[in-house]
Amino acid sequence: MSDDSHVPDDGRRHEPLPDPEWPVIESAVEYETGWFTGGYDLVEQPDGRRKKYYWAELATAVVVVAVTDGRVLFVEQYRPTIRETQLELPAGIVEAGESYTRAGARELREETGFEASATSLLQDFWCSTGLLRHRRGFVFAEGLEPVERSLDANEFLTPRAVPVEEALAFARSEPTNDATVEGLLLARDEGLL
Repeated sequence: MSDDSHVPDDGRRHEPLPDPEWPVIESAVEYETGWFTGGYDLVEQPDGRRKKYYWAELATAVVVVAVTDGRVLFVEQYRPTIRETQLELPAGIVEAGESYTRAGARELREETGFEASATSLLQDFWCSTGLLRHRRGFVFAEGLEPVERSLDANEFLTPRAVPVEEALAFARSEPTNDATVEGLLLARDEGLL
């Protein structure tokens, strides 16, 4: 494995990088915000030229596809980064030492007020690899029972439920986002929707 000394020790899960296929001459962190780290790798390309490849690293995240009574659970929230309110699947940061399924159950409980009796990992992968060092896992949750919600201080969410047969079309209508559409497509491909 490569040197990941720049990975923050912030209580959140960060994925190690594999050894590089192209020589990394220098890896530098240019800024840290507490939310993400930004920097570059100076890389020797196959033709011998060197180039800086800039990256932003985010903590590992989880997205939850949860179904109860024939309905998919979403959360409605305003996203200041794009200045729009979106209907999204519940999601959040994976804590250090936490599995995707445990994080998914926690985020579902916190954001929607439902406890899952069973969770399973649909898939995990790197996201937006031209710029980000960010891994995302997709979890399916079932056997839901209502519990008390416990939102983070910066979360202003409203839970919503959409019939399973309408969920994908609803999620694909604007405004939308990659994680919500990806999660529903993965669940549908597994025969869960």
